[in-house]
Amino acid sequence: MKYLNETTPAAELPSTSSQQGTSSLRAGSDFRSEQRRLLASFSCDSDLLKFNQLKFRKKRIRFSRSHIHEWGLFAMEPIAADEMVIEYVGQIIRQVVADMREQRYEEQGIGSSYLFRVDQETIIDATKWGNLSRFINHSCSPNCYAKIISVESQKKIVIYSRQPISINEEVTYDYKFPIEETKIPCLCGAESCRGSLN
Repeated sequence: MKYLNETTPAAELPSTSSQQGTSSLRAGSDFRSEQRRLLASFSCDSDLLKFNQLKFRKKRIRFSRSHIHEWGLFAMEPIAADEMVIEYVGQIIRQVVADMREQRYEEQGIGSSYLFRVDQETIIDATKWGNLSRFINHSCSPNCYAKIISVESQKKIVIYSRQPISINEEVTYDYKFPIEETKIPCLCGAESCRGSLN
């Protein structure tokens, strides 16, 4: 685009406005949505292709104060349904290490847990080694979901949009914590709120 803009005569350049910028963002999002539909037709390695797209075309997101819980993650651009939003990044550890760290974090006064289970033996700890994805809050009526994909025989957790997400809308997903006697209160405020995360 930079090359085309530099080589197009000034008389042919269209006028710019904030509305045009928003519509071009939406057009780009629609284009990516169409690409995803085409990729879905390739049954093998479509997750790998999508993951590569995520690496090269990162979503514009930010963390900010949230009405759900302290900090949250917010979209800075429209995100279409079934689009990769962000990879959940952290240190890959075993269950035994996760149990020890969880206890140590509690002793250190680190209140929020950023441990995300990949499978029975593998957990991603984003507490000190993560990215912005650790700020995604739980909702009983989320606009995203987490999916585990394999890339070159390594499992990765990727957050996908469940529905279209507007600019400045908070990105949320269902944590799906196991049911326990000691309940963690849910503050999502959704009409379908279950009242607790577990």
